[in-house]
Amino acid sequence: MKFSCEKALLQSAIGTAARAVSPKSSIPALEGILLEAGNDLRLTGYNLETGIRTTVPAQIEQGGSLVLSARLFGEIIRKLPDDVVVFSADGYMVHISCGMSHFNILATDPEDFPELPSVEDKNGFTIKQNALGSMIRQTLFAVSDNESRPIHTGSLFEVDSTGVTVVSVDGYRLALRHESIEESGGLPSYSFVVPGAALNEVEKICSDVDDPATVTQGERHVLFRIGDTMLVSRRLEGEFLAYRNAIPRNNTIQVVGETRKLLASIDRVSLIISDKLKSPLRCIFGDNVLSITTKTGIGDAADQCPIEGDGGGLEIGFNNRYLMDALKAAPAEKVRLELTSGVAPCVILPAEGEENFLYMVLPVRLKASE
Repeated sequence: MKFSCEKALLQSAIGTAARAVSPKSSIPALEGILLEAGNDLRLTGYNLETGIRTTVPAQIEQGGSLVLSARLFGEIIRKLPDDVVVFSADGYMVHISCGMSHFNILATDPEDFPELPSVEDKNGFTIKQNALGSMIRQTLFAVSDNESRPIHTGSLFEVDSTGVTVVSVDGYRLALRHESIEESGGLPSYSFVVPGAALNEVEKICSDVDDPATVTQGERHVLFRIGDTMLVSRRLEGEFLAYRNAIPRNNTIQVVGETRKLLASIDRVSLIISDKLKSPLRCIFGDNVLSITTKTGIGDAADQCPIEGDGGGLEIGFNNRYLMDALKAAPAEKVRLELTSGVAPCVILPAEGEENFLYMVLPVRLKASE
């Protein structure tokens, strides 16, 4: 096995594949990256749940395959000078040279590296990379970390004639993003759930470009193909929350606010809240003004934010972080907040245009005012 490759390209490919490498595994090969030199150079990381394979341009003189420690290989390439890396292997002894730097390290048998699952093309769709990345980023924060309901540790993908919808829930909040896609008119309706950990990596692989990404649903796995990289993940099995029934839509109170101003007000009041000093935000929706207060062991804080509409003096409590997460993710300059009572959820939607996002935050019970 012998090839040469630009250091920056190789370093980037290692960084991508290494995201799916097990830091510790009962199978030592899974702590490494599988290198395969054929028509091109392929690098694969796999932790038995998620696999990432990426292709990098290289001048290949002799084909072959082997497994190298992801940590050591990554550190060596990262610290080499910016030049062409020359890589050769004699059996399991690997020689890496670049400029005046030389390393000889041991590789392991590629036969010990489990094969990535093959994903048969059951259903699939194509979407722009930047759209897929933003959909994941703007819903991932609401994925549950509670293993008692494993299905909610992932996001639901629903594909139908209107496009693609991604939904995350964690028992306290819900995040939904919708995008129309070109071929959706002829697509069958189907859905699948992808683990949050895998989606976190998909989001990092997506670039802010209009280039296409394809998503393929298999029997047990799902495959994301993004540029020169593919990620395969197991699907989560189980019954996802019937989220449409959980979202109240006939809300009697509707007010509009500027996302940036709402965030700034909540952020200021939140300065006296910490992990040790927890306290809900007390929100009072008045006539064209939202008053926010909180009180902890170190003091109290109050702020007001202009809104459009009359909340009728509704008083409701929220976890500050949950409300901020939803507003930070909202891809709109103005949002509409829909409410009914102090014990019903708050629904956050775009103030105008297509409803391409929806966030729902459950209220926190407030203690009697002091």
